[in-house]
Amino acid sequence: MKILIADDSRVMRQIVTRTLRQAGFDGHDLVEAADGQEAHDKAQSEQPDLVISDWNMPEMTGIEVLRKLRAEGNQVKFGFVTSECTDEMKSAAESAGSAFFIVKPFTAEQFDEVFSPILG
Repeated sequence: MKILIADDSRVMRQIVTRTLRQAGFDGHDLVEAADGQEAHDKAQSEQPDLVISDWNMPEMTGIEVLRKLRAEGNQVKFGFVTSECTDEMKSAAESAGSAFFIVKPFTAEQFDEVFSPILG
Protein backbone atom coordinates (compact mmCIF):
# COMPACT_ATOMS: atom_id res chain seq x y z
CA MET A 1 0.00 0.00 0.00
CA LYS A 2 1.02 3.58 -0.51
CA ILE A 3 0.91 5.89 2.53
CA LEU A 4 1.16 9.68 2.39
CA ILE A 5 2.58 11.28 5.56
CA ALA A 6 1.81 15.01 5.72
CA ASP A 7 3.45 17.14 8.40
CA ASP A 8 5.38 20.40 8.21
CA SER A 9 8.00 18.97 10.57
CA ARG A 10 10.52 16.69 8.87
CA VAL A 11 11.37 15.21 12.27
CA MET A 12 7.71 14.38 12.93
CA ARG A 13 7.39 12.73 9.50
CA GLN A 14 10.41 10.60 10.44
CA ILE A 15 8.85 9.75 13.82
CA VAL A 16 5.60 8.68 12.14
CA THR A 17 7.60 6.55 9.68
CA ARG A 18 9.59 4.94 12.50
CA THR A 19 6.46 4.29 14.55
CA LEU A 20 4.76 2.66 11.57
CA ARG A 21 7.74 0.30 11.30
CA GLN A 22 7.73 -0.37 15.05
CA ALA A 23 4.05 -1.24 14.79
CA GLY A 24 4.87 -3.80 12.12
CA PHE A 25 3.82 -1.85 9.06
CA ASP A 26 7.10 -2.10 7.20
CA GLY A 27 7.39 -2.47 3.47
CA HIS A 28 4.74 0.06 2.47
CA ASP A 29 5.49 2.73 -0.11
CA LEU A 30 5.81 5.98 1.87
CA VAL A 31 5.35 9.44 0.35
CA GLU A 32 5.87 12.67 2.29
CA ALA A 33 4.36 16.15 2.10
CA ALA A 34 5.71 19.18 3.96
CA ASP A 35 2.57 21.36 3.91
CA GLY A 36 -1.13 21.18 3.24
CA GLN A 37 -1.00 22.19 -0.40
CA GLU A 38 1.66 19.57 -1.12
CA ALA A 39 -0.43 17.00 0.79
CA HIS A 40 -3.46 17.78 -1.36
CA ASP A 41 -1.47 17.69 -4.58
CA LYS A 42 0.26 14.39 -3.71
CA ALA A 43 -3.03 12.85 -2.56
CA GLN A 44 -4.30 13.53 -6.07
CA SER A 45 -1.17 12.67 -8.09
CA GLU A 46 0.24 9.77 -6.04
CA GLN A 47 -3.17 8.22 -5.24
CA PRO A 48 -2.13 6.85 -1.82
CA ASP A 49 -4.23 4.24 -0.02
CA LEU A 50 -3.91 6.11 3.27
CA VAL A 51 -3.14 9.71 4.30
CA ILE A 52 -1.72 10.39 7.79
CA SER A 53 -1.92 14.15 8.26
CA ASP A 54 -1.01 16.74 10.82
CA TRP A 55 -3.81 19.20 11.64
CA ASN A 56 -1.80 22.44 11.56
CA MET A 57 0.33 22.96 8.45
CA PRO A 58 1.25 25.95 6.30
CA GLU A 59 -0.60 26.69 3.04
CA MET A 60 -3.61 24.54 4.00
CA THR A 61 -4.55 22.86 7.28
CA GLY A 62 -5.10 19.14 7.42
CA ILE A 63 -8.87 19.54 7.78
CA GLU A 64 -8.89 21.85 4.75
CA VAL A 65 -7.00 19.19 2.77
CA LEU A 66 -9.50 16.53 3.80
CA ARG A 67 -12.51 18.70 2.98
CA LYS A 68 -11.08 19.67 -0.40
CA LEU A 69 -10.31 16.05 -1.31
CA ARG A 70 -13.83 14.96 -0.35
CA ALA A 71 -15.34 17.85 -2.32
CA GLU A 72 -13.36 16.62 -5.34
CA GLY A 73 -14.70 13.10 -4.86
CA ASN A 74 -11.45 11.63 -3.48
CA GLN A 75 -12.37 8.99 -0.88
CA VAL A 76 -8.84 8.05 0.26
CA LYS A 77 -8.65 6.84 3.87
CA PHE A 78 -7.56 9.97 5.72
CA GLY A 79 -6.85 10.67 9.37
CA PHE A 80 -4.99 12.89 11.75
CA VAL A 81 -1.92 12.59 13.94
CA THR A 82 -1.85 15.86 15.81
CA SER A 83 -0.74 17.48 19.05
CA GLU A 84 -4.03 19.30 19.52
CA CYS A 85 -7.20 17.57 20.54
CA THR A 86 -10.49 19.30 21.24
CA ASP A 87 -13.99 17.94 20.95
CA GLU A 88 -14.59 20.47 18.16
CA MET A 89 -11.58 19.19 16.21
CA LYS A 90 -12.65 15.56 16.58
CA SER A 91 -16.19 16.44 15.56
CA ALA A 92 -14.97 18.40 12.52
CA ALA A 93 -12.68 15.52 11.53
CA GLU A 94 -15.47 12.96 11.80
CA SER A 95 -17.89 15.16 9.89
CA ALA A 96 -15.37 15.59 7.10
CA GLY A 97 -14.84 11.84 6.83
CA SER A 98 -11.72 11.25 8.89
CA ALA A 99 -10.99 7.58 9.57
CA PHE A 100 -8.96 8.18 12.75
CA PHE A 101 -7.65 10.82 15.14
CA ILE A 102 -4.39 10.07 16.99
CA VAL A 103 -3.02 12.52 19.55
CA LYS A 104 0.71 13.08 19.99
CA PRO A 105 2.63 11.66 21.71
CA PHE A 106 1.63 8.31 20.27
CA THR A 107 2.91 4.77 20.61
CA ALA A 108 3.51 1.86 18.27
CA GLU A 109 0.67 0.07 20.07
CA GLN A 110 -1.75 2.88 19.19
CA PHE A 111 -0.61 2.75 15.56
CA ASP A 112 -1.11 -1.02 15.53
CA GLU A 113 -4.62 -0.67 16.94
CA VAL A 114 -5.64 2.08 14.51
CA PHE A 115 -3.89 0.93 11.34
CA SER A 116 -4.32 -2.86 11.51
CA PRO A 117 -7.88 -2.70 10.17
CA ILE A 118 -6.73 -0.34 7.41
CA LEU A 119 -3.36 -1.82 6.43
CA GLY A 120 -4.03 -5.43 7.30
